[in-house]
Amino acid sequence: MVLSGKCAAPGVAVGRIFIYKNNILLPKENFIPEKEQQENIDRYLLVKKQAMEEFAEIKTAMRKHDPKKAEIFEAYQEIINDIVINEEIPSKIRNENWAGDWAIYQVYETVIVVLQQTADSFIAERAVDFDNVRSMLLRLWYGEKNDGLEHLTDYVIIAAHDLLPSDIACIDRNKVLAIITETGGITSHTAIIAKSYGIPTVLGINELLDTVKHGQMAVVNADEGQVILDPEESVVEKYTQKSDIFLRDKKITETYLYREGCTADGVRIDIGLNISNVDMDLTAADYTDSVGIFRTEFLYMGRDTLPDEDEQFTAYSRVLERYGQRPVIIRTLDIGGDKELASMELPEEKNPFLGNRALRFCFSKSDIFITQLKAALRASVNGNLWLMLPMVSSLEDIRRAKEFICIAKEELKKEGAAFSEIKTGIMIEIPSIALISDLAAKEVDFASIGSNDLCQYLCAADRMNSDVESYYQSYHPAMFRLLKDVIKAFDKAEKPISICGELGAERLAIPILVGLGLRKLSMGAASVATVKRSLSSITLKQAEEIAAKVLELPTAAEVKKFLAGVKY
Repeated sequence: MVLSGKCAAPGVAVGRIFIYKNNILLPKENFIPEKEQQENIDRYLLVKKQAMEEFAEIKTAMRKHDPKKAEIFEAYQEIINDIVINEEIPSKIRNENWAGDWAIYQVYETVIVVLQQTADSFIAERAVDFDNVRSMLLRLWYGEKNDGLEHLTDYVIIAAHDLLPSDIACIDRNKVLAIITETGGITSHTAIIAKSYGIPTVLGINELLDTVKHGQMAVVNADEGQVILDPEESVVEKYTQKSDIFLRDKKITETYLYREGCTADGVRIDIGLNISNVDMDLTAADYTDSVGIFRTEFLYMGRDTLPDEDEQFTAYSRVLERYGQRPVIIRTLDIGGDKELASMELPEEKNPFLGNRALRFCFSKSDIFITQLKAALRASVNGNLWLMLPMVSSLEDIRRAKEFICIAKEELKKEGAAFSEIKTGIMIEIPSIALISDLAAKEVDFASIGSNDLCQYLCAADRMNSDVESYYQSYHPAMFRLLKDVIKAFDKAEKPISICGELGAERLAIPILVGLGLRKLSMGAASVATVKRSLSSITLKQAEEIAAKVLELPTAAEVKKFLAGVKY
């Protein structure tokens, strides 16, 4: 039997399944008499303190071998200390007589639902972080032990409904061959840690625990998102050899992390970092050249109040200071339509992807936009700020946004606040602006290709809708033909252009992108070493030949087939 899911971390493994259940109990709706209110509030404060201490212990242990991943648990501690949540839970207990466990569950549930409804996968999967923290609090509330995975005695494939980062952070990496779960997204913290550990991981396997058995032999082919149960001897032998090759290859890839990004013939490629959570990404500054995109949405999501100017200034400054004079591209707020804010009521839209989102939303909520612009401008004195506008569809959008930037500057001058000169650029993610990129290049200082949305709009396929997944084709010949024209236009104008979508970190796409003229690629921290290694194995001439061939091919399937057969 073959089970299918999503590849969260590549690789191959062969071994026996170890079913792990973390036994999180879900509370029932429950109310308490007034005399028990304070007792429940005190108990909540106690379990909150215990959770902080437990995460602190994990963080301390992780710092010894992986300081970057230790920061994930700092983010968890910040969630536990969230001001709004810590006002709301005691309020529900005191004012509505909710039992403490029910208050914990429901208050967190409100935040989780808001996050899950966003179209941006990076933001949506932050819901998992809040769910993980809630699970920790409820486990402590019920006095359940944390029977973790740090004392495994055999080499195993972990099978679970889901794994908390606290579960995976404490595993004996030498004993875990692979991880397979029923839930989880490819950008979740669990996926990030698994990828950094080099553990083959497949997530989102339907009815996994109803299908597999403890001790059952299995093959995990994470590259294809597959799990083969009860494989024949010949299959075991085949994948054992592949697993050995994968492990050797992984060690080689790790040696590229701190190397310079360049092709085999020495052409320099700027390696940028995609940031969606400031608390977990900053250590990557040690091996990246810039921030290719700082998604600011996380500052606004899952809270009942909007972040004020000072809070945003602090967050932006932290990143700018860490990168010094290296460029930090801060994308203005990309929210609205299907991305709900708990702090304000937004009208429901029938087609939110084409609705009042991103820059359009900011134009309609000028006070929010001006506040963010002022915070970013103030932070510019701490580094090299490049401000990027999302969801740009016309030159009118660019010019109107510039007017808002001028207004923000004038307000800061009146207030006597210092700011530096910045570069202003755009996301190229709507075909209309891509098709007039030669004109757009005259209006801005730089651009970044948002390949995820560009593909979505170009192919008219909702990238979040599994029913039309086959129509969302990032290797569609039209994508690369359009990218060629965009890159050429910005090169001619002598303006920097990069790519910050998923395509920029894909091994098959890298030679095409470089061959088309891109010299800046931006990606998540976990992809940096792999991208640098891929770059080092091709010359510029080879990349240009590959790109030229791709532009001649008629279908996405033929493009992928050709790329899979290219040896470099």
